[in-house]
Amino acid sequence: MPAKSKAQQKAAGAALSAKRGDSKKSDLQGASKEMYDSMSESELEDFASTKRKGKPEHKSA
Repeated sequence: MPAKSKAQQKAAGAALSAKRGDSKKSDLQGASKEMYDSMSESELEDFASTKRKGKPEHKSA
């Protein structure tokens, strides 16, 4: 499932970094913290690897 916005993609990248041990879990906030707890590493990879071109910064509701 690809990320819908740049912000979602960045949050997935931060959560993935923490899952892999490259950064601290305690540094995560908001959406990235929720993603860390609720998604597997492969799901986070899918979100984080999404191309940014043409994506809005934030997805409107």
